Amino acid sequence: MNKSSFLNFLFLGIYKHKSKHIAIFIISTLLIFLLASMTFISSSLQQENLHTLQGESDFIIQKVRSGRAVDTPVVWMDTIEKIRGVSVVTPRIYGKYLLPDEGKYFTIIGIDFFDEQSVDNLKKLFSTLDIKAFLQKDQMIVGEGVRAYMKQRHYDSYFNFLTPLGKEKKVTIFDDFPHNSNLVNNDLIILSADLAKEILGIDEGSVSDISIRVPNEAERDNIAFKLKSLYYDARIIAKKDIARAYTQFYNYKSGIFLLLFILSLSTFMLVLYQRYTMVGSSDKKEIAILRMLGWSIRDVLKLKLYETLFIGIFSYLLGVVLAYIFVFVFNAPLLRDVFLGFGNLANHPTFQPVIDGGIFTSLFLFFILPFVFAVIIPVWRIAITDPYEGMK
Repeated sequence: MNKSSFLNFLFLGIYKHKSKHIAIFIISTLLIFLLASMTFISSSLQQENLHTLQGESDFIIQKVRSGRAVDTPVVWMDTIEKIRGVSVVTPRIYGKYLLPDEGKYFTIIGIDFFDEQSVDNLKKLFSTLDIKAFLQKDQMIVGEGVRAYMKQRHYDSYFNFLTPLGKEKKVTIFDDFPHNSNLVNNDLIILSADLAKEILGIDEGSVSDISIRVPNEAERDNIAFKLKSLYYDARIIAKKDIARAYTQFYNYKSGIFLLLFILSLSTFMLVLYQRYTMVGSSDKKEIAILRMLGWSIRDVLKLKLYETLFIGIFSYLLGVVLAYIFVFVFNAPLLRDVFLGFGNLANHPTFQPVIDGGIFTSLFLFFILPFVFAVIIPVWRIAITDPYEGMK
């Protein structure tokens, strides 16, 4: 059998059974689209969080009371700085400012603008940042979600915070975070350290927690042990543990979608297998005629294999392309909330493209192999029967 005759039969068969192939193509594309979208979102979120985490300190030490973190005394820093191997010890001021809307909050971070590292981190986000102008009065830098919430309540240029002492504190909006940082900074407010303490009700001699840098990776486990032995009421959080928690969280979310995908794919393959097992008389006659014309069983299977691969590969590619556009162009409306949650301020992030070739290769094989076997096995059963039986 020459190549041109084979290709002619291949595309003629696809065209003849186009109504059947279109239904299979649409369902396959939809399945791949959903799983690929989930994979793109999960990979992008995980990459963004891990990238942000790279600039963080190696350890965070918190004071704990009754299993809950409380304000940490500043005097702890003097003792920690004396530990050999510790290079930088930095106080951190942050907390949640609860809003009248149930369950919603602003995340407030107080920055010491005399700390070179903190200022450098801010300058990476802003092309121009006039520290002197920012410190002239009570001002703040806000995320997109914070700005939208304030505008809805007619706070266009300022916001009145209520301190734990019951006093009202008017703070002017100085600038907004860039939109491309919205994934992390959506509900964030940056204030000066003293102003953040006042709004959050942190005492003068306390901070939220203390961050610690240990340049030598080999010493980190030993440093963590020393920190724990210094204070019985301390909680030590390592950066690697935070990274592991991020990975486990997004793997858990992805796992739920993968389980649903497996169930949907299994159901689809069973339906597909049943469809080809209960093949109609016209399909049987088609295969019987090919066999009577001299086609071998191998040729018939090859024809159906190529036909199936044509449909499967194109549905896979279209599903992945549509998922890429849906996530990285339109920012995955509705589906993103499954990962970001619905609880706090509305978030409209910009997902950065992250493509893991290994994951999509595995996805392709996981999809295409059952797809092929669900078609080829019933066709093989028909092809091995006597051609004259198929003509009846």
